[in-house]
Amino acid sequence: MEDLNNQLNSDSVADVSENVVRVSVEEAARLFGTNSKTIRRAIEAQELRYIVVNGRYKINFSSLIKWSQDSTLRQKKLSTDGIGQYVGQWKVKGKLYSLATPTITKTSLKDDQNNHQIK
Repeated sequence: MEDLNNQLNSDSVADVSENVVRVSVEEAARLFGTNSKTIRRAIEAQELRYIVVNGRYKINFSSLIKWSQDSTLRQKKLSTDGIGQYVGQWKVKGKLYSLATPTITKTSLKDDQNNHQIK
């Protein structure tokens, strides 16, 4: 029981009362394109916030995202091996949330310049 109290830092205790998304070590590894050993090393180094439920780590998802952005290698793994590899395939209908950007061509720039000339 004392180990459990040592593992929970003040941030993790505050997370218990909030609606927080938590994932297991294996889920985190799949989502971020890393090995589960890498996630466990980050837990041991206290780089991730977590709680222990039935003897299993449950990692705070927001701390996992922050951790993944701290390293260029982890960012690359996220985009190539993790969930980032599927972003281009998402079909988001609302323009507000869409990742698609309009394509600018030379002709559209020329037309735009012609329309905005001062006469």
